[in-house]
Amino acid sequence: MALFPKRSFLKALRGRNIEPLWLQEKNISLSCSKRQQSETTASEEKVKNSSPKTGIMMLNMGGPSTLDEVHDFLLRLFMDKDIIPLPAQSQLAPFIAKRRTPKIQEQYKKIGGGSPIKMWTHKQGSEMVRILDEISPETAPHKYYIGFRYVEPLTEQTINQMESDGITRAVAFTQYPQYSCSTTGSSLNAIYRHYAQTPDLITNSNLQWSVIDRWPTNPGLIEAFTQHIKEELVKFPKEVQDDVVILFSAHSLPMTVVNRGDPYPAEVGATVQRVMEALNFSHPYRLVWQSKVGPLPWLGPQTDDAIKGLCSNGRRNILLVPIAFVNDHIETLHELDLEYATELAEECGVENIRRAASLNDNPTFVKAMAHLVKDHLASNSPCSKQLPLRCPMCVNAICGKTKEFFAQQRL
Repeated sequence: MALFPKRSFLKALRGRNIEPLWLQEKNISLSCSKRQQSETTASEEKVKNSSPKTGIMMLNMGGPSTLDEVHDFLLRLFMDKDIIPLPAQSQLAPFIAKRRTPKIQEQYKKIGGGSPIKMWTHKQGSEMVRILDEISPETAPHKYYIGFRYVEPLTEQTINQMESDGITRAVAFTQYPQYSCSTTGSSLNAIYRHYAQTPDLITNSNLQWSVIDRWPTNPGLIEAFTQHIKEELVKFPKEVQDDVVILFSAHSLPMTVVNRGDPYPAEVGATVQRVMEALNFSHPYRLVWQSKVGPLPWLGPQTDDAIKGLCSNGRRNILLVPIAFVNDHIETLHELDLEYATELAEECGVENIRRAASLNDNPTFVKAMAHLVKDHLASNSPCSKQLPLRCPMCVNAICGKTKEFFAQQRL
């Protein structure tokens, strides 16, 4: 029997001690907690009250916070040639977005009426810059910004805000640990395009840009994933704990993208390898892929097919681990928790299935983010050694210009 059969989604979450906090926190407070305020010294207050010197833009796809935002989110998504190239895109994208909006709205209704990704990003950013002001006073004050691709605050809006705030040192910090041209690449292309299409902005800009474009094997990232896996494994019945199969689930990619040389599959695999090393390979595991759209070939095996296959082979105790996401959103809360760990698990006879909590505001993880930014700033490197290399079969000229834009920054 599955852990969550025939129970509401929210009850299933609460039964696993994954409380949907966004239901309680619609009004996001960006102030520090009372504990943090009491511990803040006078010198730290001086830093926080002065104009920000270093701005960190946290890049992500974003997600609609309300049902009314779903249509525009989908429209921007399907208009983005970096992630979904379509024939006659300007005509076809509005049609697809309008047609899919009711279905996607229903999915968001089942997880509380909107995505919590903005809330979690605010929480992560707020704590990250608090730590940065302590450990990197030479680059303080720090201010975090959110740059989403498909919902506000949009990347382009955030650039304008950073320029207006008088930031002199800007870091584009991808929230995708594993690089893909369709995720991090799309966000970086948006930054380049905004400057290229706004000559006055770049002429008058005082910003020095650099980018944290990938961090798949960051020690703190690996430690946080490992913590959450261990915490979930002990919740299985003792008699089956050694039999649990760990399924690391990442967002899939079309094989057309993979075959161009996109590094994403290799970098996701690197994360999985490091996590399993930290676990001393204590359990059998596989890397699987979710969220396939359309009839064309994508990276496989698909997560749902893997669950079915394991059950047919007699392996009915499964731990799902979202390995390419750093916070909860629809792919974890609806696809993994509801579609797979509840509905599919009951259909195919899973005995026990759980999902490791997303990283969200895990203290180990947020501290790792802060130290990653600190080390990046100290390096005076505009980007990783990998970013300037275009995919061997790249067909997007903008990618090349974007890579040059960041690689040629003088810090």
